[in-house]
Amino acid sequence: MRRPADLFDREWEWETLTAFATDPSPGATLGVVSGRRRQGKSFLLQELCAASGGFYFAATEATEAESLRAFGRELAQQLRLAVPLALTSWEQALDAVLGLGVDTPIVVVLDEFPYLCKAAPSLPSTVQRALGPRRGERLGSRTRLVLCGSALSFMGRLLSGSAPLRGRSGLDLTVATFDPRLAADFWGITDWDLALRVHAVVGGTPAYRREFVRDDSPAGAGDFDAWVCRAVLNPASPLFKEARYLLAEEADLRDLALYHSVLAAVAAGRTVRGGIANYIGRRDDTLRHPLTVLEDAGFLTRSADPFRPARSSYRIAEPLLTFYHSVMRPEWSRLERPGRAAEVWRDAQERFRSQVLGPHFETICRWWTGQHADPATFGGQPARVSSGVVNDPAGRGKYEVDVVATDSSGRLLVLGEAKYGETTGVGHLERLRRIRGLLAGRESLRAAEARLACFSATGFTDELRRVEQNGEVVLVDLARIYTGH
Repeated sequence: MRRPADLFDREWEWETLTAFATDPSPGATLGVVSGRRRQGKSFLLQELCAASGGFYFAATEATEAESLRAFGRELAQQLRLAVPLALTSWEQALDAVLGLGVDTPIVVVLDEFPYLCKAAPSLPSTVQRALGPRRGERLGSRTRLVLCGSALSFMGRLLSGSAPLRGRSGLDLTVATFDPRLAADFWGITDWDLALRVHAVVGGTPAYRREFVRDDSPAGAGDFDAWVCRAVLNPASPLFKEARYLLAEEADLRDLALYHSVLAAVAAGRTVRGGIANYIGRRDDTLRHPLTVLEDAGFLTRSADPFRPARSSYRIAEPLLTFYHSVMRPEWSRLERPGRAAEVWRDAQERFRSQVLGPHFETICRWWTGQHADPATFGGQPARVSSGVVNDPAGRGKYEVDVVATDSSGRLLVLGEAKYGETTGVGHLERLRRIRGLLAGRESLRAAEARLACFSATGFTDELRRVEQNGEVVLVDLARIYTGH
């Protein structure tokens, strides 16, 4: 099946979808496609239906009766019938869908599936019954039914636990945001520091470049500040309120003030539950639910400390949310007045560097270590990459480690220090050596074999580069992160 000429990347997603849609095996099958809004899911599925002759239905927020009328009308158009199909139940509608695939495989997409379920909560059970293993209508059909939605918490529950559709799906595809390398390519940026800064603001969501800023990409490093002001901090820009809309679109996030406060705490560097609780003025034990909801919705990620497994830390998964809570939310009243963007942006530079750029660079260093570093670089294939905290009993303190990688056996491969705004020198390496020494007593880690790595967006001192030549440290700059292994 020919891939759309205007589809950027998404080769794997397209091949996966086309293989599912054209599968000649007998029996109707179910697929689920999810992902945060504005990643291009609907475009992919519309193009898939157009290329294969499938049927695409995009639900809206409506009553069950209205949705069935719309479905019957569009299905009649697909079948070239003179009058709409009069459907009075989703059982009828799904049997009509199964009838489409009697002679040949055909893909049928129900987009915005959570909207349909909001009006008809039993719809997942109805789909389960329609696709019953021994049901004649399913056995005699080769319809490939795809349920698509952007509410990640809802879509995640469709196939989990004791859900009706658990074990019934032959496809579970998540359309993710572009990673930092793809995002730089998509935005047409080859200045890696600029690419990092743009990604720290808007992440890898495709629609933010195409629809939201109408292909307005920074003309160069010198245009970055002006671009932030005109594309993000401008009250007339769709990106201006996007962070608010992201949370408002998730039905499970009912107390938006609480959830924004939790995200604000994480953006301010309170990454453990106790710190978040202190920041927002709640008891620690009351945050389990909101943190879980934000994690299920894809707004937070949680990782266990490799040195203290009982301790977990949280990070914001969507860069625009970090930018909003660090830069925009504290100055919202000023930003709402046109013409104040440049002034606010000047005042926010320290917060941008410390709360946005620095943590984002650390995240990208961990991403590179796990996804692109050659196994020979660190003496093994990283299976788990995170940050960690090492206690120093003698010094009565603790060390935060930006990059910690272990292999599948739990052996420590690398300890890394990531610095965005300062030149990295031998002092940073000495700190890593001290940390490695503190871990020497943990036999399972085999810390003495661990490599030490310095990541820097600014550069390295000549002395540290000489040490690198002796094999005592691995140096990773932005060029290596964006192009190397």
